[in-house]
Amino acid sequence: MTRSDEPATDSGLPLRIIPLGGMGEIGKNMYLFEYGDDIVIVDCGLMFPDEEMFGIDLVIPDITYLRERRENVRAFVITHAHEDHVGGLPYILPEFPGVPIYASTLARGLLGNKIKEHKLHNNPMLSIEVGDHVTIGAFEIEPFRIGHSIPDAMGLAIRTPVGVVIHTGDFKFDLTPVDGKPSDFHTLARYGKEGVIALLSDSTRAENPGYTPSEQTVGEAFREIMEPLKGRVIVATFASNIARIQQVLDAAATFDRKVAVIGRSMEQNFRIASDLGYLKYPASQIIAKDRIGETPADRLVIATTGAQGEPMAGLARMANHDHRFVEIQPGDTVIVSASPIPGNEEYVARTIDNLFKAGANVFYHTIKRAHVSGHASQEELKLMLALTQPRYFLPMHGEFRMQVQHGRLAIETGVLPENVFIIENGQPIEISADGSARRGTPVPAGYVFVDGLSVGDVGEVVLRDRRALANDGMFMVVVTVDKQTGTVIGKPEIVTRGFTPLNEKDPIMAGAVERIVAAIERPGNHISEVALLKTQIKDGVSRYLYEQTKRRPMVFPVVVEV
Repeated sequence: MTRSDEPATDSGLPLRIIPLGGMGEIGKNMYLFEYGDDIVIVDCGLMFPDEEMFGIDLVIPDITYLRERRENVRAFVITHAHEDHVGGLPYILPEFPGVPIYASTLARGLLGNKIKEHKLHNNPMLSIEVGDHVTIGAFEIEPFRIGHSIPDAMGLAIRTPVGVVIHTGDFKFDLTPVDGKPSDFHTLARYGKEGVIALLSDSTRAENPGYTPSEQTVGEAFREIMEPLKGRVIVATFASNIARIQQVLDAAATFDRKVAVIGRSMEQNFRIASDLGYLKYPASQIIAKDRIGETPADRLVIATTGAQGEPMAGLARMANHDHRFVEIQPGDTVIVSASPIPGNEEYVARTIDNLFKAGANVFYHTIKRAHVSGHASQEELKLMLALTQPRYFLPMHGEFRMQVQHGRLAIETGVLPENVFIIENGQPIEISADGSARRGTPVPAGYVFVDGLSVGDVGEVVLRDRRALANDGMFMVVVTVDKQTGTVIGKPEIVTRGFTPLNEKDPIMAGAVERIVAAIERPGNHISEVALLKTQIKDGVSRYLYEQTKRRPMVFPVVVEV
């Protein structure tokens, strides 16, 4: 199948590869390919906030560069439907009405549900499948099959006026995949023989030697755990890990157990993947969640969300006796089929502790390998490099140290050291028609924070204030002054939160009141300007509190004129 837009007529221009997310981090993947007046965007993901981003729900890429070139954006092309590759679309698509989204069958199914929830209707969703050749502006794109932890994952061969670029997407070389569809080595080797100008490759496990185990080993682990059990089995995993859900179904069928699916996102994905034929099971195997109590414990498996310890997800609520349909009981066995995402370790540990307290036996990542990564280890990364034989190499999708290790692997396989570009978000790589490459002028590529319904309104200044409030609390001073003379009327009032309990007999509080009065009533200094008065109070009190406590609460002076 071939689809064409108006082709670019410019010649002799460089190809610009610009990451807006996914470099030096795991999350919010977004890569731009720009030639002349044509821009194609590969993926548009989100990242979950770290513990320092107080109150932030999600982090998405900064699209300032694209916003300034809105009319040049030809298409979004999606490699697979994980949140770190598609989760930013609902927040970014409104900026690009009419721009199509190319995605595989399963990705369109999962994305369609997400886009419908956000009431977006202006971006057509078009099919792109393995073996297609789709022309978009100056680019011809051929997706190829690649192994990952979700069916229909694709890498992209992007034919540009300066040569072929390979974007691997997330991948591993699983020779025994659950869906029976191994990676397309033939296409990779064909492009390698033809000549690949640049390779962008997944660096997530570049520090891990050897090979990533096959997804089939998880199914074996599930069966090994389930075989001797008499009680209920509860499996927690990512809602989007369709291959893992299939493994749960297969293992349950081995021991004639029914399966109940719990958790809003998992129920949605289960329904969509089933309707599209990506999950295979007899209809009689599935029971509704409101019939869990009618099923004997030794005949039941529950698949749920919450493998990352999310407080509102299914597993945590079951552990806290807060779930409508399932309460953890002695005799239950829980399998946490995921490794903690960096930053989530504490949440996962807390949930596992609560499961043990409720009487369950828990198998988790350090006890039993009921999880394998969907990302390639060092030998597979070297095989990708060997198959494609790129002139230039850009390690992506990893923290900076992972990119460095991946770059070293590329040099081992024959890429010239000067042709390895270890870059950060916003750093363009420009490849000219003569085959030379260089770093371009950086473009904006920071974080955009999603806080409730607010997108981008919360910035670093607000976060800095939230951190200060969390660390040292607040100290509010209310002073009433005579509007005509500027003299203090009555005694200043103090309100504190998160600093120290308010106690008028506390010498620190008494000293603070004295410092406030002194700051206002300096000999011979008549102050009638409110802004200046507030500054005097804030500076004096801040210095005093640091002298007394070595803490820096946020000081809020309030001046009431009468």
